Amino acid sequence: MESLHYADTLQARADLCRAVIRSAGELVLKGFHGEAERSVSMKGPQDFLTVTDAASEAHIRSMIEKHFPDDTFFGEEGGGNIGAKVWVVDPVDGTANFARGIPHFCISIAYVEDGRTEIGAIYNPALDELYFAVRGEGATLNGKPISASGTQRFDAASIEMGWSTRVSNDTYLGVVKNLLDMGTNVRRAGSGALALAYVADGRSDGYLELHMNSWDCLAGLLLVSEAGGDVCPFLEIGSLRDGGAVLAAARGVSAGVSKASAIPLAVVEASGARPVSSVA
Repeated sequence: MESLHYADTLQARADLCRAVIRSAGELVLKGFHGEAERSVSMKGPQDFLTVTDAASEAHIRSMIEKHFPDDTFFGEEGGGNIGAKVWVVDPVDGTANFARGIPHFCISIAYVEDGRTEIGAIYNPALDELYFAVRGEGATLNGKPISASGTQRFDAASIEMGWSTRVSNDTYLGVVKNLLDMGTNVRRAGSGALALAYVADGRSDGYLELHMNSWDCLAGLLLVSEAGGDVCPFLEIGSLRDGGAVLAAARGVSAGVSKASAIPLAVVEASGARPVSSVA
């Protein structure tokens, strides 16, 4: 990968994204299996940090800077600049699971150009599952097309909900109650990025979080949209640097989940196509 030349095109960036997320996955998986050598610290309440997070982000950053030096980079661990062309990266999402030996974690990479997400990739190296989407080209899992679920009934729906310390417990519990009153199953597995990927491939019927950082959700929101699900207009109701509320769901239940959470859905045109500004 280091010796390859990548042209200044979206397709070349997609090719690099596939390569770099897999190489970062090898690094992360080695850290996961080296359980005895794990070094875990705390950034805040229930906010874990391992040496693997930093190593993964440094690897991804270095590869992007090598091949696209004029692009900017914004990562969970090291921050960065946000320009017209920016890579938004979570080097390990689900660090609490990672630190406890639970194989439910991932790397999330999004490429954003002129305010909209063009490429989204989420990779769980423990299961060797790579979710990938380029705007307008659909979503895939390990190269095969995926689609959001066709669930229509709330009493048959499984919705995952993330938790954030930026939102009061009362508000969070109120939304949980609304969902339970509708008959939905509410769960939480500890990786918001993977939760969004699971909405894209129909394993879950929806995911919502009352506040989420952009590096956790941009790739997943593109995946869900390209897989035929409904999503919130994240960059209209929040921001790339400061985050905001997130909602993604199968179309049969999305309106109800939106009402239960008070998170709006992006407007869908009559043709079924989404306007340029409506997705991440």
